Amino acid sequence: MRAMDRKRLAAVAGALAVCVAGGALCRWLHTPLPWMIGPLAGMAIFQFGGASLVAPPRGRETGQLVIGMALGLYFTPPVAREVLAHGPALALAAAGVFLVGVAASFVLQRLARVDAATAFFSSAIGGAAEMVNLAERNGALVDRVALAHSLRLLVVVTTVPVAITLLGQTGTDDYRPIAVPFSPGPLALLAAMSLVAALAWKRTRLPNPFMMGPLLLVIALTSSGLVFSSIPTWMTNVGQVLLACNLGARFRQSFLREAPRFMASVLGSVAVVLLLCAALAFALSWALGVLPATILLACAPGGIAEMSITAKVLRVGVAFVTAAHVIRFVFVMLFTEPAYRLLARDRGAP
Repeated sequence: MRAMDRKRLAAVAGALAVCVAGGALCRWLHTPLPWMIGPLAGMAIFQFGGASLVAPPRGRETGQLVIGMALGLYFTPPVAREVLAHGPALALAAAGVFLVGVAASFVLQRLARVDAATAFFSSAIGGAAEMVNLAERNGALVDRVALAHSLRLLVVVTTVPVAITLLGQTGTDDYRPIAVPFSPGPLALLAAMSLVAALAWKRTRLPNPFMMGPLLLVIALTSSGLVFSSIPTWMTNVGQVLLACNLGARFRQSFLREAPRFMASVLGSVAVVLLLCAALAFALSWALGVLPATILLACAPGGIAEMSITAKVLRVGVAFVTAAHVIRFVFVMLFTEPAYRLLARDRGAP
């Protein structure tokens, strides 16, 4: 084995060791979402401390596939009908959070003193990879955009579950995934079908194929009454660890040296985003009669996988939250670039 291969293997093994240890520690401490928060916090500490840990190859895709399958099992026929009945509320939440991201871009631009494109795509509440691609296409500083989204997810994943737990809002969801026993054969078949769905989604060049393909496939199967197998808890825990490991591996010690003002400004703008999203959530909760914890997670400025698995672990409106983030995902992908170009034209930017 070449020295380079051994070095990379050691970096991957180190990352997994940090993530498992962090998850186990948080599990022992009874923190909310231990297998997401523990690995993410551990990776951030080590990476900012100068380590060069590496996420396992295809870890993010594997984690997304597992989480997508697990979440799809909540969409039983009665739950699917209830989610459809809340369609206007879900669309309103998606539009509201999108506008919060637009407003936050003005805050970030002023605080960080960066160009409009970098501020806009750093603040858009969408997937990090997708926003980086749009940023590159529109002349923004790609490394800053990637850093901003990594910090946003770190803050959201480590604060929102804790806040909901402290508010005593956990365990309010009566929904359960399909009540069938774990069966290795049917689960393997479902996983194979989910992988095919992910690869098919990938061919369309649409974002998040390993999350969206399996999620939509399993939603379609479950809502039509077809059942295969339940997914054991240890599998969803592994999915969380892999997602957190991939996110944490993006951090670099150089961020602390090269962009301290930008990092501080991002944290400030994320605080504004959290406050605005919380205000939106409480307004929607009051107007629509939806439980506060459910709408808080539906409006939380995190990713589909992170916020949906948070809802699952905390037992807070899993199907509603997942549907809200799927709708927001579509909304963001359709309108982010046109909104930026409209604003750039109004500002007289090139």
